[in-house]
Amino acid sequence: MSTGQVPPALQARLVAFAAEVLGEMEPAEVPAGLRAVARFAPRKRASAGAGPLWSALQGDPFRARVARVWATRSASSAVDGEERPGEVEEGTPPAGAPDLDAAAGAWLRRDDWAALVPPVEPAGEQTDARLVRATAAVDRVRAERDEALAAARLARDEVAANQRELRRLRSDADRARSEARRAVEQAADTLDEARREREAAAAAHDEAVRERREAGALRDQARAEVRVARQLAQARVRLLLDTIVDAASGLRHELALPPLDQLPADLVAPPAPVDAQRQGSRGRSLDDPALLDEVLRQPWAHLLVDGYNVSKTGFGALPLDEQRRRLVDGLAVVAARTGAEITCCFDGQETALPPGGYARGVRVRFSVGEIADDLIRRLVHAEPPGRVVVVVTSDQAVARDAESDGAWVVPSATLVARLNRV
Repeated sequence: MSTGQVPPALQARLVAFAAEVLGEMEPAEVPAGLRAVARFAPRKRASAGAGPLWSALQGDPFRARVARVWATRSASSAVDGEERPGEVEEGTPPAGAPDLDAAAGAWLRRDDWAALVPPVEPAGEQTDARLVRATAAVDRVRAERDEALAAARLARDEVAANQRELRRLRSDADRARSEARRAVEQAADTLDEARREREAAAAAHDEAVRERREAGALRDQARAEVRVARQLAQARVRLLLDTIVDAASGLRHELALPPLDQLPADLVAPPAPVDAQRQGSRGRSLDDPALLDEVLRQPWAHLLVDGYNVSKTGFGALPLDEQRRRLVDGLAVVAARTGAEITCCFDGQETALPPGGYARGVRVRFSVGEIADDLIRRLVHAEPPGRVVVVVTSDQAVARDAESDGAWVVPSATLVARLNRV
C-alpha cells in the first residue's frame, strides 16, 4: 500500500478528531471552506462534513492546528493515564490490532504512518469481514431498538403523567392568575384612593401653609403698624409736653409784671374802639413776613413748605434742581435765625438727597407713590394738637385741609418775600 492511500478507518479517525477541533475553534479562526461545517450540530459535523474536513486536512494550516491539539491531548493522556485522542469506548483493542491513534498522529506529523496500519485485504475477504461486522451491527442495532422501544413506552407513560400534571398546574395557574388579577385591581383601586387622599392632604397642607404665611404677614404688618403708631403717639405726646414746658417757661419769664397797683373797678371806662384782629391767629393766613418770623420763634414751631409751589412762585424760570437748591439754602437761613423745625416737601423721588435727609438744618422729603400735597397733609395730621405748625402753600385744597387740622397757613408769596430779605 502506497503512503498516499489512507485506509477508511484511519481517514474516519482523522475526520472525527478534526471535527472536534473545528468545534473548539473561534469563529474568526475557522477556515473559509469549513465555516458551513462549523454551523452543523456537533454529532453531525464528522459525518455530514467529512468531505470538506478531509480536504481541509490536506492543507498545512488546518492540519498543523489539528496536529498541535492531538499532541497536547496525547501528552495529557500519557500523564493522567486516560484514553488517547480519538479512542472509542468499546474497550482495549485486541493484541495485533492496528493502532489507529498512533497512525493518525504519525499522519498529522507527516511521519511514516503506513507501517502502523494493516495492508488492505483482498476484495473477497473484505466483503466477508464487512458482512460479519454488518451482521453484528444489525444485531446490536436491533437490541438497541428494543431498548429504545421500551424506553419510548416508559417515556410515553411519563409524558402522559406529565401532561396530566401539566393540566392540573395550568388549572392552578389559571386560578392563581385570576386571583392575581383581582388582587391587582383591588390594589389599583386602593392606590388610586390613596393618591386622591394624598393629593387632598397635600392641597390642604398647601392651603394651611399659605394661610399661615398670610397670617404671619398680617401679624407682622399689624405689629409694625402698632409699633409705628405707638412710636408716633409717644413722639406726639413727648413733643406736646416739651412744647408746653418750654412755653410755660418762656411765659414765666416774659410775664414778670410790676406789682398790681390798680383794681379792676378803677379801670372801668367807656369802651374804646378795638383794632381789627391781626392776621395770623391759629387757623388763619399769615401775609406779613415779620409776623411769620414771630410765629416761627414760638417754642417747637414746625414750618412745612410745599417746595415746588414756593420755588415756582419765586424763581420759576430756573431749572428744577436750581430751584430746589435756592429754596433750601434760603430755608436754612430762616432755620438758623428762628430755631424752628423746617420740612420742605417736593414731588417725586430724587437721588441728590435721600428721603428724610437734612440740608443745613432743613429736612428735605420727596414724595414716593404720592404727591407732595398728600405728604404735607399726612405730616400735618401727625402733629399733636397744640403745637405751632405753619404750612406754606398757595394750593387752596391743601390750605383748607391744613387749617382744618389747626395749622397756620402762609401763602407762597409771603415766604418768597421773606427769603428775598435774607
